[in-house]
Amino acid sequence: MLIIDPHPLLDVRAFVTVFPQPIAQSPSSRELLTLLALDAAAPLHSDDKIREQIRELLRHGGFKPAGRSKPASEYLIKAVHDKALSSINLAVDACNVVSLHSGLPISVVDMDLLQEPVRVGIGEEGSSYVFNASGQVLDVKGLLCLFDAGGPCGSAVKDSQRTKTRPETVRTLSLIWGTKRDPERTKAAEKWYRELLGQTGARTESV
Repeated sequence: MLIIDPHPLLDVRAFVTVFPQPIAQSPSSRELLTLLALDAAAPLHSDDKIREQIRELLRHGGFKPAGRSKPASEYLIKAVHDKALSSINLAVDACNVVSLHSGLPISVVDMDLLQEPVRVGIGEEGSSYVFNASGQVLDVKGLLCLFDAGGPCGSAVKDSQRTKTRPETVRTLSLIWGTKRDPERTKAAEKWYRELLGQTGARTESV
């Protein structure tokens, strides 16, 4: 169901999560939220090396991953440091925990809002999408993106408003934007991510 265009650096891991009930009815546990701290005990740790490798990955297509367009994993580190990150919902909180500590950007979108075919590829000239409720737009020219029949809808920078999780979400698609420079990190991040989701009663399925 997921087509991945050839790329010399991308090591993407994708899986579907099926929650036992809409995520609005399953608040994140205290144990999960405790992990949204830079000093939390975690099996993975972000560092300058992985930050540069991810930037290299995103620069390959011509995108400039800096400033407001920096990788989502870097945004999370700053948000946690500034005490500006709070719980969003179970699906996003689990994603943020793993991204924060692994240093890998992760997309999580509502499966039931995607329109097949679904693929991963580089954004073309003029490609963009709205990424928040206030209508702000991300220009994704040259950026690795998740696409569906409606166009680009997710990336290692920000996910689109069109396919974001919502209170009634019961199925999500997660993409870990890893790099071939460190495939073991991507593998370990996926393992931990799926374990965290399993602890909530959710079921995960490889894509």
